[in-house]
Amino acid sequence: MRSRKRRPAMTLSIQSAEVLESRTLLSATGVGSVAAAGAVAPSVSQYFVSHLAATPNVNASTVPKNGDENPYGVAFVPQGVPAGGKLHPGSILVSNFNNSHNQQGTGTTIVEISPTGQQSLFFQGPKGLGLTTALAVLNNGLVLVGNVPTSDGSFSTIQQGSLLILNKNGQVVADLMNKQQLDGPWDLTVYQAGDLSFVFVSNVLNGTVSRLVLLTPPNGNSATVLSTTTIASGFVHRGDPNALAIGPTGLAFNPLDDLLYVASTGDNAIFSIPNALVRLTSAGKGSLVFSNPNLRGPLGLALLPDGNLITANGDAINANANDPSELVEFSPSGKFIGETSIDPAQGSAFGLAVEVNGDQVSFASVNDDSNSLEIWDFQF
Repeated sequence: MRSRKRRPAMTLSIQSAEVLESRTLLSATGVGSVAAAGAVAPSVSQYFVSHLAATPNVNASTVPKNGDENPYGVAFVPQGVPAGGKLHPGSILVSNFNNSHNQQGTGTTIVEISPTGQQSLFFQGPKGLGLTTALAVLNNGLVLVGNVPTSDGSFSTIQQGSLLILNKNGQVVADLMNKQQLDGPWDLTVYQAGDLSFVFVSNVLNGTVSRLVLLTPPNGNSATVLSTTTIASGFVHRGDPNALAIGPTGLAFNPLDDLLYVASTGDNAIFSIPNALVRLTSAGKGSLVFSNPNLRGPLGLALLPDGNLITANGDAINANANDPSELVEFSPSGKFIGETSIDPAQGSAFGLAVEVNGDQVSFASVNDDSNSLEIWDFQF
């Protein structure tokens, strides 16, 4: 395992005393919840993307003992998660898509990375599971993770997959399958409201986005599916010799506007779906938010505290060897903010997650080339 000694969080210079009065915990692969609304200084995100170019506070290996590679999903363990299990508040779960032979769609493990970079095994499934970027930890300790299996790492053997629900000890309590709403669950984000969890899932095999409404009571050991709805469709989807599959990927939900943002890899664009919590029909692709030469097959997607977004370029579309593995920041109105590369090799960026806790923001990103998780801490 590669890890670095924990350093003090970087302090960002700001001009507003009201920065982060609004606390929003939203991630591409994690749990969404909202506290009081308030103003955020407009200069924050410019500092945010520029500071990501510096050395992260933590760089930890995501390779477990069985040798699984290619980390995809990233999810923070929320504060207040029930004690007595494997989950630890403030730690990060990472799902692996490849096995030790680097065959795509065959990884079986989820590892937990502590805030200081220590790794432990949270879950190991059966052979050939193929755990995707669809990963989230609910407030009651349930963990959601998607899988898209193959038998040999090729698109010709790809299967529909499912959405697993694990308890706080990493044990499977449910395996959700649906030919339409869970057709290759590639990524997800969750918004929680009381005992209800609104789970938005991008499906790489049919180019749709689904909303699952789950009943997830506190300290529960299972979840009840109340409804499933296709709320977006028509995104480019196909097999790819390098990326295995291309389709809608990263999702980020802003409850203040009831907008779901979708990173569509094949369309090389970011879209927004209106009325995501309540709509009963598909909005198609929704509205185009961001289409820019700086995009190169966007994958993971994260909403920042000020409402701007960051996506991870997977380099499967519009690749440029001079701009590999970039994280691209943009505003909800489609204004380009900035970019930074996390690795000199192409195809290294994928899953992203953001956590806000008090006056500290943590940003986490996987690196598929080095098989590691990188964490940056910001003090406001």
